[in-house]
Amino acid sequence: MNLRKHEWASELVTAIARVGHSFPSRPDLRGVEIFQHYFDAEGRFTDLDRRDGACSRRELLVRYLLLNAVLDQGPDTTGVRMLLVQVTNELYRREVRFLHRPEDFFRELGIAVDQITDVHKAVTKMRAAEWAEANQSRASKYNLFLDNTRQVLGYAMFRWGTSLAVPLLLTKDAPDGSDTSRALLDYLQSWPSAEIMSQQVKDHNRYGLGKAIGDKAAHLFAKWIVYSYALSTRDGPSWGPYSFEVPFDSNAGRVLWRTGFLLQWASEEEYRKWEVIQPGQGKGGLHYLRITNIRSKGSTIAAANANLVAAYQDLCVNHLRTHRKLPKKIEIQRIPPALLLSGRTHTPGELDDGLMYIGTEFCLNHGEPLCGACPIAPLCEGHVDNAGLIQSYRT
Repeated sequence: MNLRKHEWASELVTAIARVGHSFPSRPDLRGVEIFQHYFDAEGRFTDLDRRDGACSRRELLVRYLLLNAVLDQGPDTTGVRMLLVQVTNELYRREVRFLHRPEDFFRELGIAVDQITDVHKAVTKMRAAEWAEANQSRASKYNLFLDNTRQVLGYAMFRWGTSLAVPLLLTKDAPDGSDTSRALLDYLQSWPSAEIMSQQVKDHNRYGLGKAIGDKAAHLFAKWIVYSYALSTRDGPSWGPYSFEVPFDSNAGRVLWRTGFLLQWASEEEYRKWEVIQPGQGKGGLHYLRITNIRSKGSTIAAANANLVAAYQDLCVNHLRTHRKLPKKIEIQRIPPALLLSGRTHTPGELDDGLMYIGTEFCLNHGEPLCGACPIAPLCEGHVDNAGLIQSYRT
């Protein structure tokens, strides 16, 4: 990879991160009634280590964000967050204190299912038409239940129930007489880095959520507690701003593909071989981009750039802590944070916020994205030079 292309790639991710700095994407916790007294007059958290019932304020926020990350895998981020806020408020008004006492959710499952059903109907009325217009779809397809299921009980138990079972089981597993006011947070921070924690949230034999959470959602959770809300109490680079991967989802992948960024690191033939590109499988018979298939795929092009290799090795060994020795393989999904680490002006959290903002506001998943208004249009290959990157692919 020549120096000019490396500089362009660095400039692109920095520009996206700059957008993310101006337009952060995170749940608005102030809409949750039980959290309203956690903020000062300027909207900043206050006294997070103060007890709120059996838990610390910090612990309750982490429990809520874990549930939010699992639910956020749905098709409409705004709608999902509205659903969670309203259901949480309604359940607490009925004294179903499921964040303080996760067993309440299971004990009062009938109330929980009814509230999820009713709130989903209300959110659908508010969001379906706008969502359909933005996605060139039909309002009748609007559904916040993951896997496009219509069965509320399965959704409630698999997504909500599994998330709430983690702090419940951690509390029950704690030795008698121990302080469980931070049971979930202390468990999460027992791992060497935020990246390893995000993997264990999914894969741990006892406390892992398994198929209830995807890699993207697990990294989103890490981003929220380390960067967006700074809820972690761990110090050092392995729990700092470069300690987790950028959550790769369809929005991120669409932006990085259309700009030409991903094609800097592997050929179209390689992406087809990895089934990242699935010819003819997208809407309207176009090529489908399955961005999650990029995970763990290596770039021989990147491996030839000494500066990038040095930043990548620093990222993996000192920040992500996924390697004890210097890695030789350069995984594509870790190249964006490595470029940011090299410059040290912006962070993966800002990059993800920028990808989310651009992907949902401008780089829409159809043939008429709002390129003219997009803040990174001058750097986008699909806009400037190769319209096929936009017109021939869907996520």
